[in-house]
Amino acid sequence: MRNGAKAAIVGGVFAVMVGGAGYGAYNIVSAVSGDGGSAGTTAEKKTGPPSGDEVEETSKKFFAAWKKGDAATAAAETNNAQAARPLLVAYGGQAHITKVKITPGTPAGTTVPFSVSATVSYEGKRKPLAYESELTVVRGKTTGRALVDWQPSVVHPELKTGDTLVTGEAASPPIEAVDRNGVVLTKEKYPSLGPVLDSLRDKYGDKAGGTPGVELAIRHESESAGDTSLVTLAKGEAGKLRTTLSANVQAAAEKAVTRFAESSVVAVQPSTGQVLAVANHRGDAFNAAFQGEVAPGSTMKIITAATLIDNGVASMNGPAPCPPTATWQSQTFKNLTGMEPNEGASLANSFMRSCNTAFVKLIDGTEANPLTDESLTTEAQERFGLGKDWKTGIVSFDGSVPASGGPNRAANAIGQGEVQMNPLNMASVTATAITGTFRQPYLVSPKLDNRQLATARGLSSGTAAQLKQMMRLTATGGTAQEAMRGLGGDIGAKTGSSEVDGQKTSDSWFTGFRNDVAAAAMTEEGGHGGDAAGPIVAQVLRAGG
Repeated sequence: MRNGAKAAIVGGVFAVMVGGAGYGAYNIVSAVSGDGGSAGTTAEKKTGPPSGDEVEETSKKFFAAWKKGDAATAAAETNNAQAARPLLVAYGGQAHITKVKITPGTPAGTTVPFSVSATVSYEGKRKPLAYESELTVVRGKTTGRALVDWQPSVVHPELKTGDTLVTGEAASPPIEAVDRNGVVLTKEKYPSLGPVLDSLRDKYGDKAGGTPGVELAIRHESESAGDTSLVTLAKGEAGKLRTTLSANVQAAAEKAVTRFAESSVVAVQPSTGQVLAVANHRGDAFNAAFQGEVAPGSTMKIITAATLIDNGVASMNGPAPCPPTATWQSQTFKNLTGMEPNEGASLANSFMRSCNTAFVKLIDGTEANPLTDESLTTEAQERFGLGKDWKTGIVSFDGSVPASGGPNRAANAIGQGEVQMNPLNMASVTATAITGTFRQPYLVSPKLDNRQLATARGLSSGTAAQLKQMMRLTATGGTAQEAMRGLGGDIGAKTGSSEVDGQKTSDSWFTGFRNDVAAAAMTEEGGHGGDAAGPIVAQVLRAGG
């Protein structure tokens, strides 16, 4: 909203940030956070899960205070009053929500579902508000009191830490986002586009020619995230915003990511750089497809292979032995379990089988090998355009391949170490690899706001031809064969898996192309590349290629 509403909640946001750590932070602030009572109390402290009577009594007190608009009392019934109070104050204050009715459902253990019906009133305009949420009652760490476990989602299921509620003139006019062919894109039909459409509205609402309305919205802590509208009290006039998306490819991407939890996918058109689809299936609203920063595993070998070829270290049909292990500066690298060593392997064979040890050995600089700690970084930036300040139309991360010494130099070569990517980056890497030309991906035409797109040298025709052929071999006879089975046309792919922060199951990565579509996906803890990310990419390519 306009007129300084953001400044009015600064204190509340700070309180949420301080209090969001829950029980661990509570002991520091117990005197004011609702888990308290006086320091001198002599009552015996209860332990164990709250009883059914305690759950009923605590939730009843919390609901009663919330309905009355008594934020202080309601917050005191939670285990983190410092975080709860600003949001509860905003509920009846900046959000102008009145006539609140809360109807509890049947508790499930210590969890109480409930429905809320209320009225949003602002400058003579009124609209109903209805939604469902739930709370959980826990035992306070300090006093043993039964308390509501504070989460912003208690107040509204779409609220996250740092968010608040505001009613007033919208910060941006509404937009009618359409795809490349004029098909209207809505959150209802394409659910994972929600945060993307909010961001587009926030950035381009004024430029699209609309006028703002009046609405109840979630104001997110991050400046880069657009407001999320909940109730429209007075409609503004929507401006039409044309995107590069393809409704057909987007629909396939939406469906594909729902197959695996914590998955993201992006599809681009290699001949133009235009983004055809972006979809996320996550427990949060984070656009990991564009903003994620995680190790990409062996999909990185596309860039590493290009580095080897461009520096004269190897060629597609030249030797790239695949031993069982390879040691680099005291760190030993291994291949995936079950991979047969092949001392006579070519680069194409080691690429299509995703042999780590072959790439570790080849990245080692010798008198006859010109590679240095900076070689991968130079290739990534100057040939593939990574780290070049991309301006896609919304907030995005454009990849990072730092110059690393020690064991990380070898780890970077196989997509571990300090390399950070997301599906947008890897879809672009594939597009550059098969065309030889870096075209910065974008979601909205740069002509709309005179953005300067990033540029890079790209690849020689010889390097691009070798990369494309190695990806073809991987899709038809290598580690990507199963996932790409049944796809016609000109196809190619590269698999990857990466271990992050000691997790038991690796992240699944996969990037591939079919004709003039390139796509990349990542599934957190999805296993090998072909297990989860592979089927997602294949489904998107099937729709768009």
